[in-house]
Amino acid sequence: MKLTLQLSIISVLNLVALFLFQWYVIFQLGPGLDTDALFAGMTVPQLVLTIVSGSLMHVLVPLLAGEDLHQLRRDAWGFFYLIGAFFLLLSIVLIVLAPWWVPLTVPGFDQAGKALAIDLTRIQLIGIAFSAISGVQLASCHVQGQFIWADLATLLSNLVVFILLVYLLPEYGISAAAWLGSFRVILQALFLSPSLGLPLCPELKSEFMRKAWSRLKPLMWGSLYYKTEILVDRFLLSMATAGSISLYFLAQQIYQAVNLILNKAIAAPLVPRLSRHYKGSERNNFEASFCRAYLLSGMIVAIFLALLYLYGLDLLALLVGNGSVSEENVKDLWWILIWLSGMLVGGALGQITSSGFYATGDTSTITRIGVYTYTIYIPVKIGLFFLEGIQGLAIATSLFFVVNTILQLYYLKRRK
Repeated sequence: MKLTLQLSIISVLNLVALFLFQWYVIFQLGPGLDTDALFAGMTVPQLVLTIVSGSLMHVLVPLLAGEDLHQLRRDAWGFFYLIGAFFLLLSIVLIVLAPWWVPLTVPGFDQAGKALAIDLTRIQLIGIAFSAISGVQLASCHVQGQFIWADLATLLSNLVVFILLVYLLPEYGISAAAWLGSFRVILQALFLSPSLGLPLCPELKSEFMRKAWSRLKPLMWGSLYYKTEILVDRFLLSMATAGSISLYFLAQQIYQAVNLILNKAIAAPLVPRLSRHYKGSERNNFEASFCRAYLLSGMIVAIFLALLYLYGLDLLALLVGNGSVSEENVKDLWWILIWLSGMLVGGALGQITSSGFYATGDTSTITRIGVYTYTIYIPVKIGLFFLEGIQGLAIATSLFFVVNTILQLYYLKRRK
């Protein structure tokens, strides 16, 4: 409970720092073409962060758990080299080809908007290799029980970047926000570098590497498919009114921030604990730990949503209803949060069910569930967007998260 409380406090501070970054950009500039182009430019870096960092955590933590420190760091360095080299090459290719592929992701933008999106995307692509290697560093921290430092490193990065944003945004405009987005992940990687110790020669043909790649491949390929939802959202919202991408992105960030808190405080510490129970054939302990985490997450989500429904509009007016943000913008943001509430429910509980699968080394079942539900969900989402606009988009997203989590729980219970 002490660790949970400490992680919750740090995660809340991280949430505040991230929210301040988004808020200050919109507060200074207002929801419009500039902010839409910035958030559209975040799409691919955010996609890499979601797929790679999350996948590495879920695969490496169970495998590294229980290893002695020297072997743990040797195995982690192997992944560090491979992942870093691959995503460095990928970022270079994407930056060079940006004038061809970026306009395809924002067809609703005019020519000036597309040109701005290209420039801001290129800037933010600089950080994706650092996002990828941070996944290895965070996994190493978690296995060594350095949960607090892992979050503190992220918090320090967010705070430094926000302070710089306050000074640079008024003078340099939206480009400053893009540069600072890349600088944040670079700074985080530097703060986390001690977790791997001194560089070691990797054992690229070891049994660990074989197992890790066999678990990682289905997870990453599946995630690459069904987490392209970010691209679909930006594609569709570029055809809506100016500022829609910014408000929708801000709503997603609020829910993702809450889920991040729950992940850091409940789901992340749960994975190594469940892994040890599973390896020790302690089925009752496995189920007890899982159920406690599931109920705790559910209670927190229920309280949060109740507060949102009752007092959310007033709180949003207080938090973001200033500067260049109009009263109508605040109301639109509140409604988007209401329509998207299933994202919070499914996201929070889905982190617990996912932890159960990852702890047993099963990455294929959860990937298949995501791929199948996503295949059905995307045409439904597109259809609802053209029927109901941003409301239909948000409601479809809520249904996807809830249905996906229910299926995960069902198949996890069958597996146990």
